[in-house]
Amino acid sequence: MATSDEASGSTTEERPAEPTDDLVTSSHSLTVKRRKLNYTATAGRIVLRKEIVTDGKFDGYLPKAEVFLTAYTLDGADPAKRPVTFAFNGGPGSSSVWLHLGLLGPRRVVSGDVGDLAAPPYGLVDNTETLLQHSDLVFIDPVSTGYSRAVKGEKPGDYHGFQGDIESVAEVIRLWTSRNGRWMSPKFLAGESYGTMRAGGLAHHLQNRYGMYLNGLMLISAVLDFASLDFSVGNDLPYALFLPTYAAIGHYHGLLGDRPLEEVLSEAEEFASRDYPWALAQGSRLSTEERAATVARIAALTGLSEDYVDRVDLRVEHGRFFAELLRHKRLVVGRLDSRFTGWAPDYGRELMDADPSISAVMGSYTAALNHYLRAELDYPNDLPYEVIGDGVIDSWSYKEFENAHVTVTDKLASAMRANQHLKVHVAFGYLDGATPYFASEHVLAHLNIPEELRENVSSAYYEAGHMMYVHEPSRIQQSKDLADFIADASNR
Repeated sequence: MATSDEASGSTTEERPAEPTDDLVTSSHSLTVKRRKLNYTATAGRIVLRKEIVTDGKFDGYLPKAEVFLTAYTLDGADPAKRPVTFAFNGGPGSSSVWLHLGLLGPRRVVSGDVGDLAAPPYGLVDNTETLLQHSDLVFIDPVSTGYSRAVKGEKPGDYHGFQGDIESVAEVIRLWTSRNGRWMSPKFLAGESYGTMRAGGLAHHLQNRYGMYLNGLMLISAVLDFASLDFSVGNDLPYALFLPTYAAIGHYHGLLGDRPLEEVLSEAEEFASRDYPWALAQGSRLSTEERAATVARIAALTGLSEDYVDRVDLRVEHGRFFAELLRHKRLVVGRLDSRFTGWAPDYGRELMDADPSISAVMGSYTAALNHYLRAELDYPNDLPYEVIGDGVIDSWSYKEFENAHVTVTDKLASAMRANQHLKVHVAFGYLDGATPYFASEHVLAHLNIPEELRENVSSAYYEAGHMMYVHEPSRIQQSKDLADFIADASNR
């Protein structure tokens, strides 16, 4: 709308109001083992700004994005002693709903599990194992996930990439820490899946850009180096690193007899460490007898047929494995959590059309989050809450890694060498077909840190999948494991 100044004859344009933070606070309580926890929840979007310099002159701060977060702080706690954990999921393109309502937050969704999935409209209950007992919590939804968006005139794609994502999430962490007087608090990052790659990059960026040294990283279903997962021409590494997970999946579905899981995994790991990589490296130099023996061994360890292993030239790609393993039963196996099975439109396909494990939990987590923010945290927003940002993963940029594979192992190692107190906890799901445990072990074993820092890396294993907390016994144990890690790494 244009307005005129009659005296001067000038015309000015009314500018739309700049976005502002829309945080909402509410008070809550939770009883854990007869102990009442009073806490404050804060939900809403904070505005990120960029410094503008024109012709070498400072020209102000302009908004660039609004990032949604949900924070929980324990009432009456000493901020100098109280740890704070910044948590996010992966994707890239996922909101933080999974860690928020599945494992860490004070409320959790009732989603059910394999063979006993909850039915709509689902439910929410108090999470008596919440990490809030031991640490304040800040859940961050990166731009284009949850309610987070680029502001008018800005490009969402600027945040859909490795470095843009790191910088924007780091800015959220810095702002929250400063505004809440928490620079002297023990500080942790909890990331899941691609969120573990983000966490590794953040530890380095926060140190180098802001001088913010962390106490610990909690890496859940870790991927720190894509070379360990990338089934590309000329890269045989993933075929070996996925094999122990294939063995765990075959064992779970009853294809390997009644042997204990530990025995199956031990045999698979030994083969994947020595004979299997050697056989793949031989190519056409592998003798007929050696090839036949390798085929038989892979089939015995995974539950696949020898004919199939031979036809794929000893190289079982993970997407093909999920479609093939139970084809004889007319079922496909979940990728994120291979305990789950599902149906396909037909059973001649090379790949499944949908992951039954994500289908099993998407509805419950989405419904719970949309209800929870409005009804319990009093945060209204008419935008769709993007549990998985539409198209984000397909447009994600790794331009910083041109002509190189994507990894943050160098950044994580650098952060650990600079901060000898930085501790890392890694959580593995044996039945995680997306970020297999043996691949993560391989990457961690090659982390370029001195031997005396290796004791700063701890690990925990669960007989479940990518989001191991969907499995109730694993959720309870993992909650304890993370609480112990926070206590150990807080240096208090």
